[in-house]
Amino acid sequence: MKAYIFPGQGSQYIGMGKDLCEQFPEAKKYFDEADAVLGFPLSTICFEGPEEELKQTKNTQPAIFLHSVALWNLLKPADAAMVAGHSLGEYSALVVAEAIAFSDALQLVRLRGELMQKAGEENPGTMAAVVGLDSPTVTEVCRKAGEAGIVQPANFNSPGQIVISGSVSGVRKAMELAKAAGAKLVKELVVSGAFHSPLMQSAKEKLQDALQATHIHNAKIPVYANVTAAPVTDAEEIKNLLFNQVTSPVRWEESILSMSAAGAESFVEIGPGKVLQGLVKRIAPSTEVSGIDKASDVKF
Repeated sequence: MKAYIFPGQGSQYIGMGKDLCEQFPEAKKYFDEADAVLGFPLSTICFEGPEEELKQTKNTQPAIFLHSVALWNLLKPADAAMVAGHSLGEYSALVVAEAIAFSDALQLVRLRGELMQKAGEENPGTMAAVVGLDSPTVTEVCRKAGEAGIVQPANFNSPGQIVISGSVSGVRKAMELAKAAGAKLVKELVVSGAFHSPLMQSAKEKLQDALQATHIHNAKIPVYANVTAAPVTDAEEIKNLLFNQVTSPVRWEESILSMSAAGAESFVEIGPGKVLQGLVKRIAPSTEVSGIDKASDVKF
């Protein structure tokens, strides 16, 4: 069985999608539609940058989403048994599963990016990668560091690779405690906000109205949700999970293990970069892992 997975923020690069649009009119159609729906040239930011523009959360999120969905619609693989996406990538997965229309999801993703960027400006925070500690240890480290400020696990990415998020004081205290607990590497990340932490509460609340107003259908294939690491197809549950996802940890490691337990023997990453392929290799080393990003990867 094949599972398709979709990347989140951090996978972007200047030039993403340019070769697809040059070689495949079907892909260009999606980039043109995105520019029309959003009312600004997102495609130009993808193709040419500048990097500072592409790195802005409000642009990064729709750019990665657009690239992933355009690629998927070029391929239209008929063998997808299940899908999942990392944070923002969950929206790509839901479009693929026919739970949300492309233009509706694009507008949600742009709004989500704007709201998260604004929340990061209003409630400055930070994130840090912790390598070499297991999930219970990192969770306990965050609990203890909570006396210094807000901090919680944000991404359970793969065995021994966890990202924490919260206030600067909370995260830095947790970094100290993680080093003392024997972490191999603790590194603060360059981010525009404390994603997947309570500091995103204002973004979560404002996104709720847009989610309620969006027509969401039951998914045609199971989507493994970040919040629960379990399959979901019910439209109302999908709405709820997207709402909660903004401040909840991304349970990526568990999601891949759940998909593997459900029969996934092969994982294909659709979209920019290879981040998820690296994670899956560490989580489920016996599975096949591949990716499709550039025009040269597209095989019909």
